[in-house]
Amino acid sequence: MTIMTVNRMLPAVLAALLAAGACATPSGTPSGAPAATPAATPAAAQAPASAATPLSISDPWVKTARSGMSAAFATLVNTTGEEVTVVAASTPVSPSVELHEVVGDGGATTMRRKQGGVVIPAGGRHVLQPGGDHIMLMNVRTAIEPGAEVPFTLTLKDGRTVSFTAVAKDFAGANESYAPHE
Repeated sequence: MTIMTVNRMLPAVLAALLAAGACATPSGTPSGAPAATPAATPAAAQAPASAATPLSISDPWVKTARSGMSAAFATLVNTTGEEVTVVAASTPVSPSVELHEVVGDGGATTMRRKQGGVVIPAGGRHVLQPGGDHIMLMNVRTAIEPGAEVPFTLTLKDGRTVSFTAVAKDFAGANESYAPHE
């Protein structure tokens, strides 16, 4: 089930996500596709924006992982006439989640924390994708199996939150190196 809410009370949202994560079970439908397509993404993973919600989340997916690190991807669509900035993300499967970018330096790519967050222009979109901006999960504490539905919450600069569910998919790419934490 996709949850799409805007809420200024982050603790209540996180409690609901923890409860939803405890009840979620893998669907058992593995997919090796590197990115979700409308045909491959269950309707539950599509998160349309309501009148009060500044973002619509489409094609959300998360890389499978038994432990360690993973990453989540999606297209963020700003449904407002004003710029929207995502400043943080969270999920019950990882105690440490950051917004990351991949930058090139002399032919090599390095992944690092995205300073200032992810900015989506008024009426625009921003793609979170392998080899680019993404949501980084570190110290994954619950195995993310193919087909699992993983809840996420994005925190916006103005304090509102947007929640969505990403479907887990196997993906062999996106093996960039990591910049030291600042």
